[in-house]
Amino acid sequence: MPPPRTGRGLPWLGLVLSSVCVALGSETQANSTTDALNVLLIIVDDLRPSLGCYGDKLVRSPNIDQLASHSLLFQNAFAQQAVCAPSRVSFLTGRRPDTTRLYDFNSYWRVHAGNFSTIPQYFKENGYVTMSVGKVFHPGISSNHTDDSPYSWSFPPYHPSSEKYENTKTCRGPDGELHANLLCPVDVLDVPEGTLPDKQSTEQAIQLLEKMKTSASPFFLAVGYHKPHIPFRYPKEFQKLYPLENITLAPDPEVPDGLPPVAYNPWMDIRQREDVQALNISVPYGPIPVDFQRKIRQSYFASVSYLDTQVGRLLSALDDLQLANSTIIAFTSDHGFLMRTNT
Repeated sequence: MPPPRTGRGLPWLGLVLSSVCVALGSETQANSTTDALNVLLIIVDDLRPSLGCYGDKLVRSPNIDQLASHSLLFQNAFAQQAVCAPSRVSFLTGRRPDTTRLYDFNSYWRVHAGNFSTIPQYFKENGYVTMSVGKVFHPGISSNHTDDSPYSWSFPPYHPSSEKYENTKTCRGPDGELHANLLCPVDVLDVPEGTLPDKQSTEQAIQLLEKMKTSASPFFLAVGYHKPHIPFRYPKEFQKLYPLENITLAPDPEVPDGLPPVAYNPWMDIRQREDVQALNISVPYGPIPVDFQRKIRQSYFASVSYLDTQVGRLLSALDDLQLANSTIIAFTSDHGFLMRTNT
């Protein structure tokens, strides 16, 4: 049996836009030009359309589904490139990778392509307070090691302190020892700082909303969530939502005949995880045992449900602060995630 194809190659982007009411145009016309609407942009990492609002019967995503139910839901939206940095730079500048000249993680568009404005920069230059929480731009060279500050943001972007533990030995295995695993359901009280990055990002975003409630200026708040990006490090209670006996395998497991080598990625970042290394999978095609295939899919879906609870907390705070009726919400992923049966 070939191994599960897990990776970022799924080339399309699920996108939800929610307005303060169904008829955003009429609402905007009713307001004076000085009553600018706020913007909440939620960006998720590696989220495929495994959501109830896209017809998935297994995944539990009630908060995202609720948002989608009174939103404009895109059914045929595509990522410009199935890699984090190029995709994010593309939709945040409104330009294709051929224009930004970014196809990997190794250049900053303002230096190597052109001084292209970003969406938050446009809002900032037009009177908005712009704020970044979590992973909005991809960190590193591709955003000048500053998340494109000061161009895009009114204040230095926030990154959760527990982010530095994501790829460290924080996954307790059956042997009782800590490992750096791909599959990493955790007891949150047992991990460093007693929290996880996305929980911290939600808390920071809520604090910013509380501050902006009394501000005379409109805001543009971008919140970037890490999950369901690997490693699948999430509160272990979410694993119980997806019993292994309910997890099906991918229906199209085989490597296509005649696949050019350039079209295939052996996903070495996944193979470096301790639990995957223990399987001694041959490069490049596998196989991965069937039971581990199911566990990968189980943990991906559990990570999605964990993410959904964070989105729910954020949207509930927006409502509790009486900001929902004056805020446009956009929800998107940078690209999808392949879960077929070869790596």
